[in-house]
Amino acid sequence: MSVPTTSPQTATEPAAVNSAEISFPPSDLESQEPPVETELHLRQILLLIQGLEWLWQDRQDFYAFGNLTVYYSPNQRKSEDFRGPDFFVVLGTEKRPRKSWVVWEENGQYPHVIVELLSNSTATVDRGLKKQLYQDTFRTPDYFWFDPHSLEFAGFHLVDGQYVPLEPTAEGRLWSQQLQLFLGVHDQQLRFFTPEGALVPTPEEVVVAERQRSDRMAAKLQELGIDPEQLSD
Repeated sequence: MSVPTTSPQTATEPAAVNSAEISFPPSDLESQEPPVETELHLRQILLLIQGLEWLWQDRQDFYAFGNLTVYYSPNQRKSEDFRGPDFFVVLGTEKRPRKSWVVWEENGQYPHVIVELLSNSTATVDRGLKKQLYQDTFRTPDYFWFDPHSLEFAGFHLVDGQYVPLEPTAEGRLWSQQLQLFLGVHDQQLRFFTPEGALVPTPEEVVVAERQRSDRMAAKLQELGIDPEQLSD
């Protein structure tokens, strides 16, 4: 009696799928950015993100992040046409986590504000090629660069398709029309300032300030002979 042969594909096995037929959602595009160059660069990126998110904590209509790939291929291919700004802000969009910024998945929106952090290896590109790209292709209205080591700081606003240098205030700050905030150097770091000139704090700085205010109030009460602990009971 002959023994029945078993087909390589049994009834319980799934049919083979041609890999070319698999379509992955474009939103799965991962950021391709390398690690930031120095500790100063990383701390600066985090400072900008935290400051803006604290100031706009009640807003859900923006996205701000750093060292994240922006895919902008007109052919919707992740293998071509991508750049990774050190810090960027997109306005009028949903505030939610993303693996990357995919222009064709975001209603064609490009960053409204970009900040590049200069280094010995990137300064020439940031001042030249990237500036041209952000002006001509991204059409990003506000572009800034800052060197965490030398403190070189410059900014540009798009006027009639061309970047025009921003004039600094007496304090050396530059105005972002898109953010309606100033950017300026404070304690050797690039920070946001309100239109009135107040420093935009980070959440950690807010906690420290509140603790210091509480300590001063407690000390004043003690000078008056009042036990602060009794007031909290």
